[in-house]
Amino acid sequence: MIEIKEIMDMLPHRYPFLFIDCIIELQEGTRIVGIKNVTINEPFFQGHFPGEPVMPGVLIIEAMGQTAGVLAYRTIKDSQNQGVYLMSLNRVKFRQPVVPGDQLRLELEVLKRRGAVWVFKGKAFVEHRLVAEAEIMATMRDMEVEAE
Repeated sequence: MIEIKEIMDMLPHRYPFLFIDCIIELQEGTRIVGIKNVTINEPFFQGHFPGEPVMPGVLIIEAMGQTAGVLAYRTIKDSQNQGVYLMSLNRVKFRQPVVPGDQLRLELEVLKRRGAVWVFKGKAFVEHRLVAEAEIMATMRDMEVEAE
């Protein structure tokens, strides 16, 4: 299991834009499962939608992308100062709304990898219901590091 502190050591994302809480399964280079606990305290619920809070689909996809990023970081041993950047999305489908109190289970598997480019198949579940899915293409590249 990978806890939030270790995730934050890998990913540059921070509150309010860090959308995974822990990793519960990891097979380097192959597969990963992450968890996002959805609470009413999320800032996006203030406007999406008042009186009927629904997690924006794009943020579910972002949570998948961040989970995929952890897999890439753990697979490539020399990944310091590298960022995982989204390149494209295909076959995106939103099947059911995600609401406060839900726990998202983010399952991603590597479909293809060529050099720094990865293709993942991602699925998001609440309990055993598929709520979203997508194919995600991403790349790892050097990030600009601020001088101290």
